[in-house]
Amino acid sequence: MRRREFIHAGMTLPIAGLGLTGCSSNTSNRYLEGNFAPVLAESTVISLDTTGVIPDELAGRFVRNGPNPNDDASRSRYHWFVGRGMVHGVRLDAGRAMWYRNRYVASPSGQTPNTSVIGHAGKTLAIVESGGLPVELDYELTSVNDDMKMGGGFTAHPQLDPDTGELHAICYDWAALRDHVRYVVIDDAGVLKSETKIALPGMTMIHNMSITQHYAVIYDLPVTLSFLALGTGSSFPFRWNDEYEARIGLLPRLGEDRDIIWSSVKPNYAYHPMNAYEDSEGRVVIDVVRYDKMFESDTNGPFGDSLPRLDRWTINPVSRTVREEIVDERPQEFPRCHPDLNGKPYRFGYAVAVDANNGFPAIYKHDVKKGVATQFSFDSGQHGAEPVFIPRALAQSEDDGYLMTYVYDANRDASDLAIFDAQDLERGPVASVHLPVRVPYGFHGNWIPDQSKSGATT
Repeated sequence: MRRREFIHAGMTLPIAGLGLTGCSSNTSNRYLEGNFAPVLAESTVISLDTTGVIPDELAGRFVRNGPNPNDDASRSRYHWFVGRGMVHGVRLDAGRAMWYRNRYVASPSGQTPNTSVIGHAGKTLAIVESGGLPVELDYELTSVNDDMKMGGGFTAHPQLDPDTGELHAICYDWAALRDHVRYVVIDDAGVLKSETKIALPGMTMIHNMSITQHYAVIYDLPVTLSFLALGTGSSFPFRWNDEYEARIGLLPRLGEDRDIIWSSVKPNYAYHPMNAYEDSEGRVVIDVVRYDKMFESDTNGPFGDSLPRLDRWTINPVSRTVREEIVDERPQEFPRCHPDLNGKPYRFGYAVAVDANNGFPAIYKHDVKKGVATQFSFDSGQHGAEPVFIPRALAQSEDDGYLMTYVYDANRDASDLAIFDAQDLERGPVASVHLPVRVPYGFHGNWIPDQSKSGATT
C-alpha cells in the first residue's frame, strides 16, 4: 500500500442526475442482478432484531438513497445511474432501532432524485445532479415537495462548510447549459446566497467538487456528453473522451470565472474526493478516488473499464503544477471523513473496498498522515456500502466516533445496519440492526440526527 433531464411520457427518471429511459431488450446486465437489482415494494418495519448494543447517544435516522427502477426499461442497455430514487432509513433512539422504512422519492412535479440524501436547514433533502431539483422528505421519508429556492437544478454532492453551515455546489445541466456550469452557495437557512457561471470547453459530467479554506475545487475531467450516444438512443449519453483535457480548477470562493487557476492532470475520472485542504505552504492537497478510464467499453456502470484507487493530488497554485501520488492502490470507493474537517487538514478517512465482481467486501480506515490503513473484512456472502462517520458527542480525538453502513448478506438475501466503533474498526460491528429486506447497492446517505420530529439538521 502507498500512500440529466429527458422528458418522456408520464415521468422523468433521474440518472444520478440525468432523467432517461432505456430501450427494449431482455439480455443480462450485472447492474440489475444480485443486490444491484431493485426491491419490489415499499416497506415499514417497526419490530427489528438487533445484535450487540446500539450506543444510547445515537438519536436520529441513517438514510441512504439509490436507484430503484420499476419500469420495463432495457436490461442490456440499463445504466446503474438510471431509475427512480428510493430512500432507505433506520431510526435509532435510546439504544433501540425504532423503525426501518423504504420509500420511493416522488414529488408532485415528478422529480425523483436517486443519488444522495442530506439534512440541511431543518429539512431532509433527496438530491441528484444534472438539472434535477432537491425533493424534501418528511421525518417518515415521504416526499413532500421540490420547491427549493436554489436557483435551478442542484447537484448530488454539495459540500458543507462546517464553519458557516453553507452548502457549496457545482451544478451542471447538460440539456439546458451546454457551455457552462454554475457554482452556487446555499446559506445555512437553505436560501441561494450566490451564483457564479463557469464556462467550459465541453459538457463534462461533474459529479462532485471540493472546498478548501480559500477555494472551490472544480473537477473538469474527460467524461463528456456524447452526441453519438445520444443520437443512437443510449440510456446514458456520457462517454470517455480522449480529446478532452483533464484539469482541476481552483476558484477563489469570492472570485469569478476569470480568476480560476487551472492545472492539468493525467487523464482520469473521479467521482468522489475523500477531502481537500490547503497545507502550510498554500498548496491544495486533494485525496481522491481515481479511475484510469470511465464509460469507454462498460457503458452500463462505473467498474468495467478500470477499478478505482485512492490518489493524492497536490496543486501549487503559483506554478499551476500538480504532483500525483498513489495513496492506496487497492480498489475502493465512496470515501468519507469527519464532517467537521471537510475542507481542512485531517488524518482519518474511510472507504469501502471494491472487488472485480462489483462486490464490496471490506471497509478501510486510512491514516493519511502515517500512510497506513486498517480494515474490517466482511464474512463470505456479505458486502458493505458507503461508510459514514458520526463523531461521538464528547469526542476526544478525530476518530472518536462511529461508522455506519448498510451490509448486504447474500446468505439470507437481506441487509443489516452495521455500527462500528471507528477507533476499533477491526473488531467488527458493535451493533447490527437486522432488516427483513434488502437495501440494494446504491449511492450515498447520511446520519441525520434528531432535532425535532418535523425536520433534521446536518
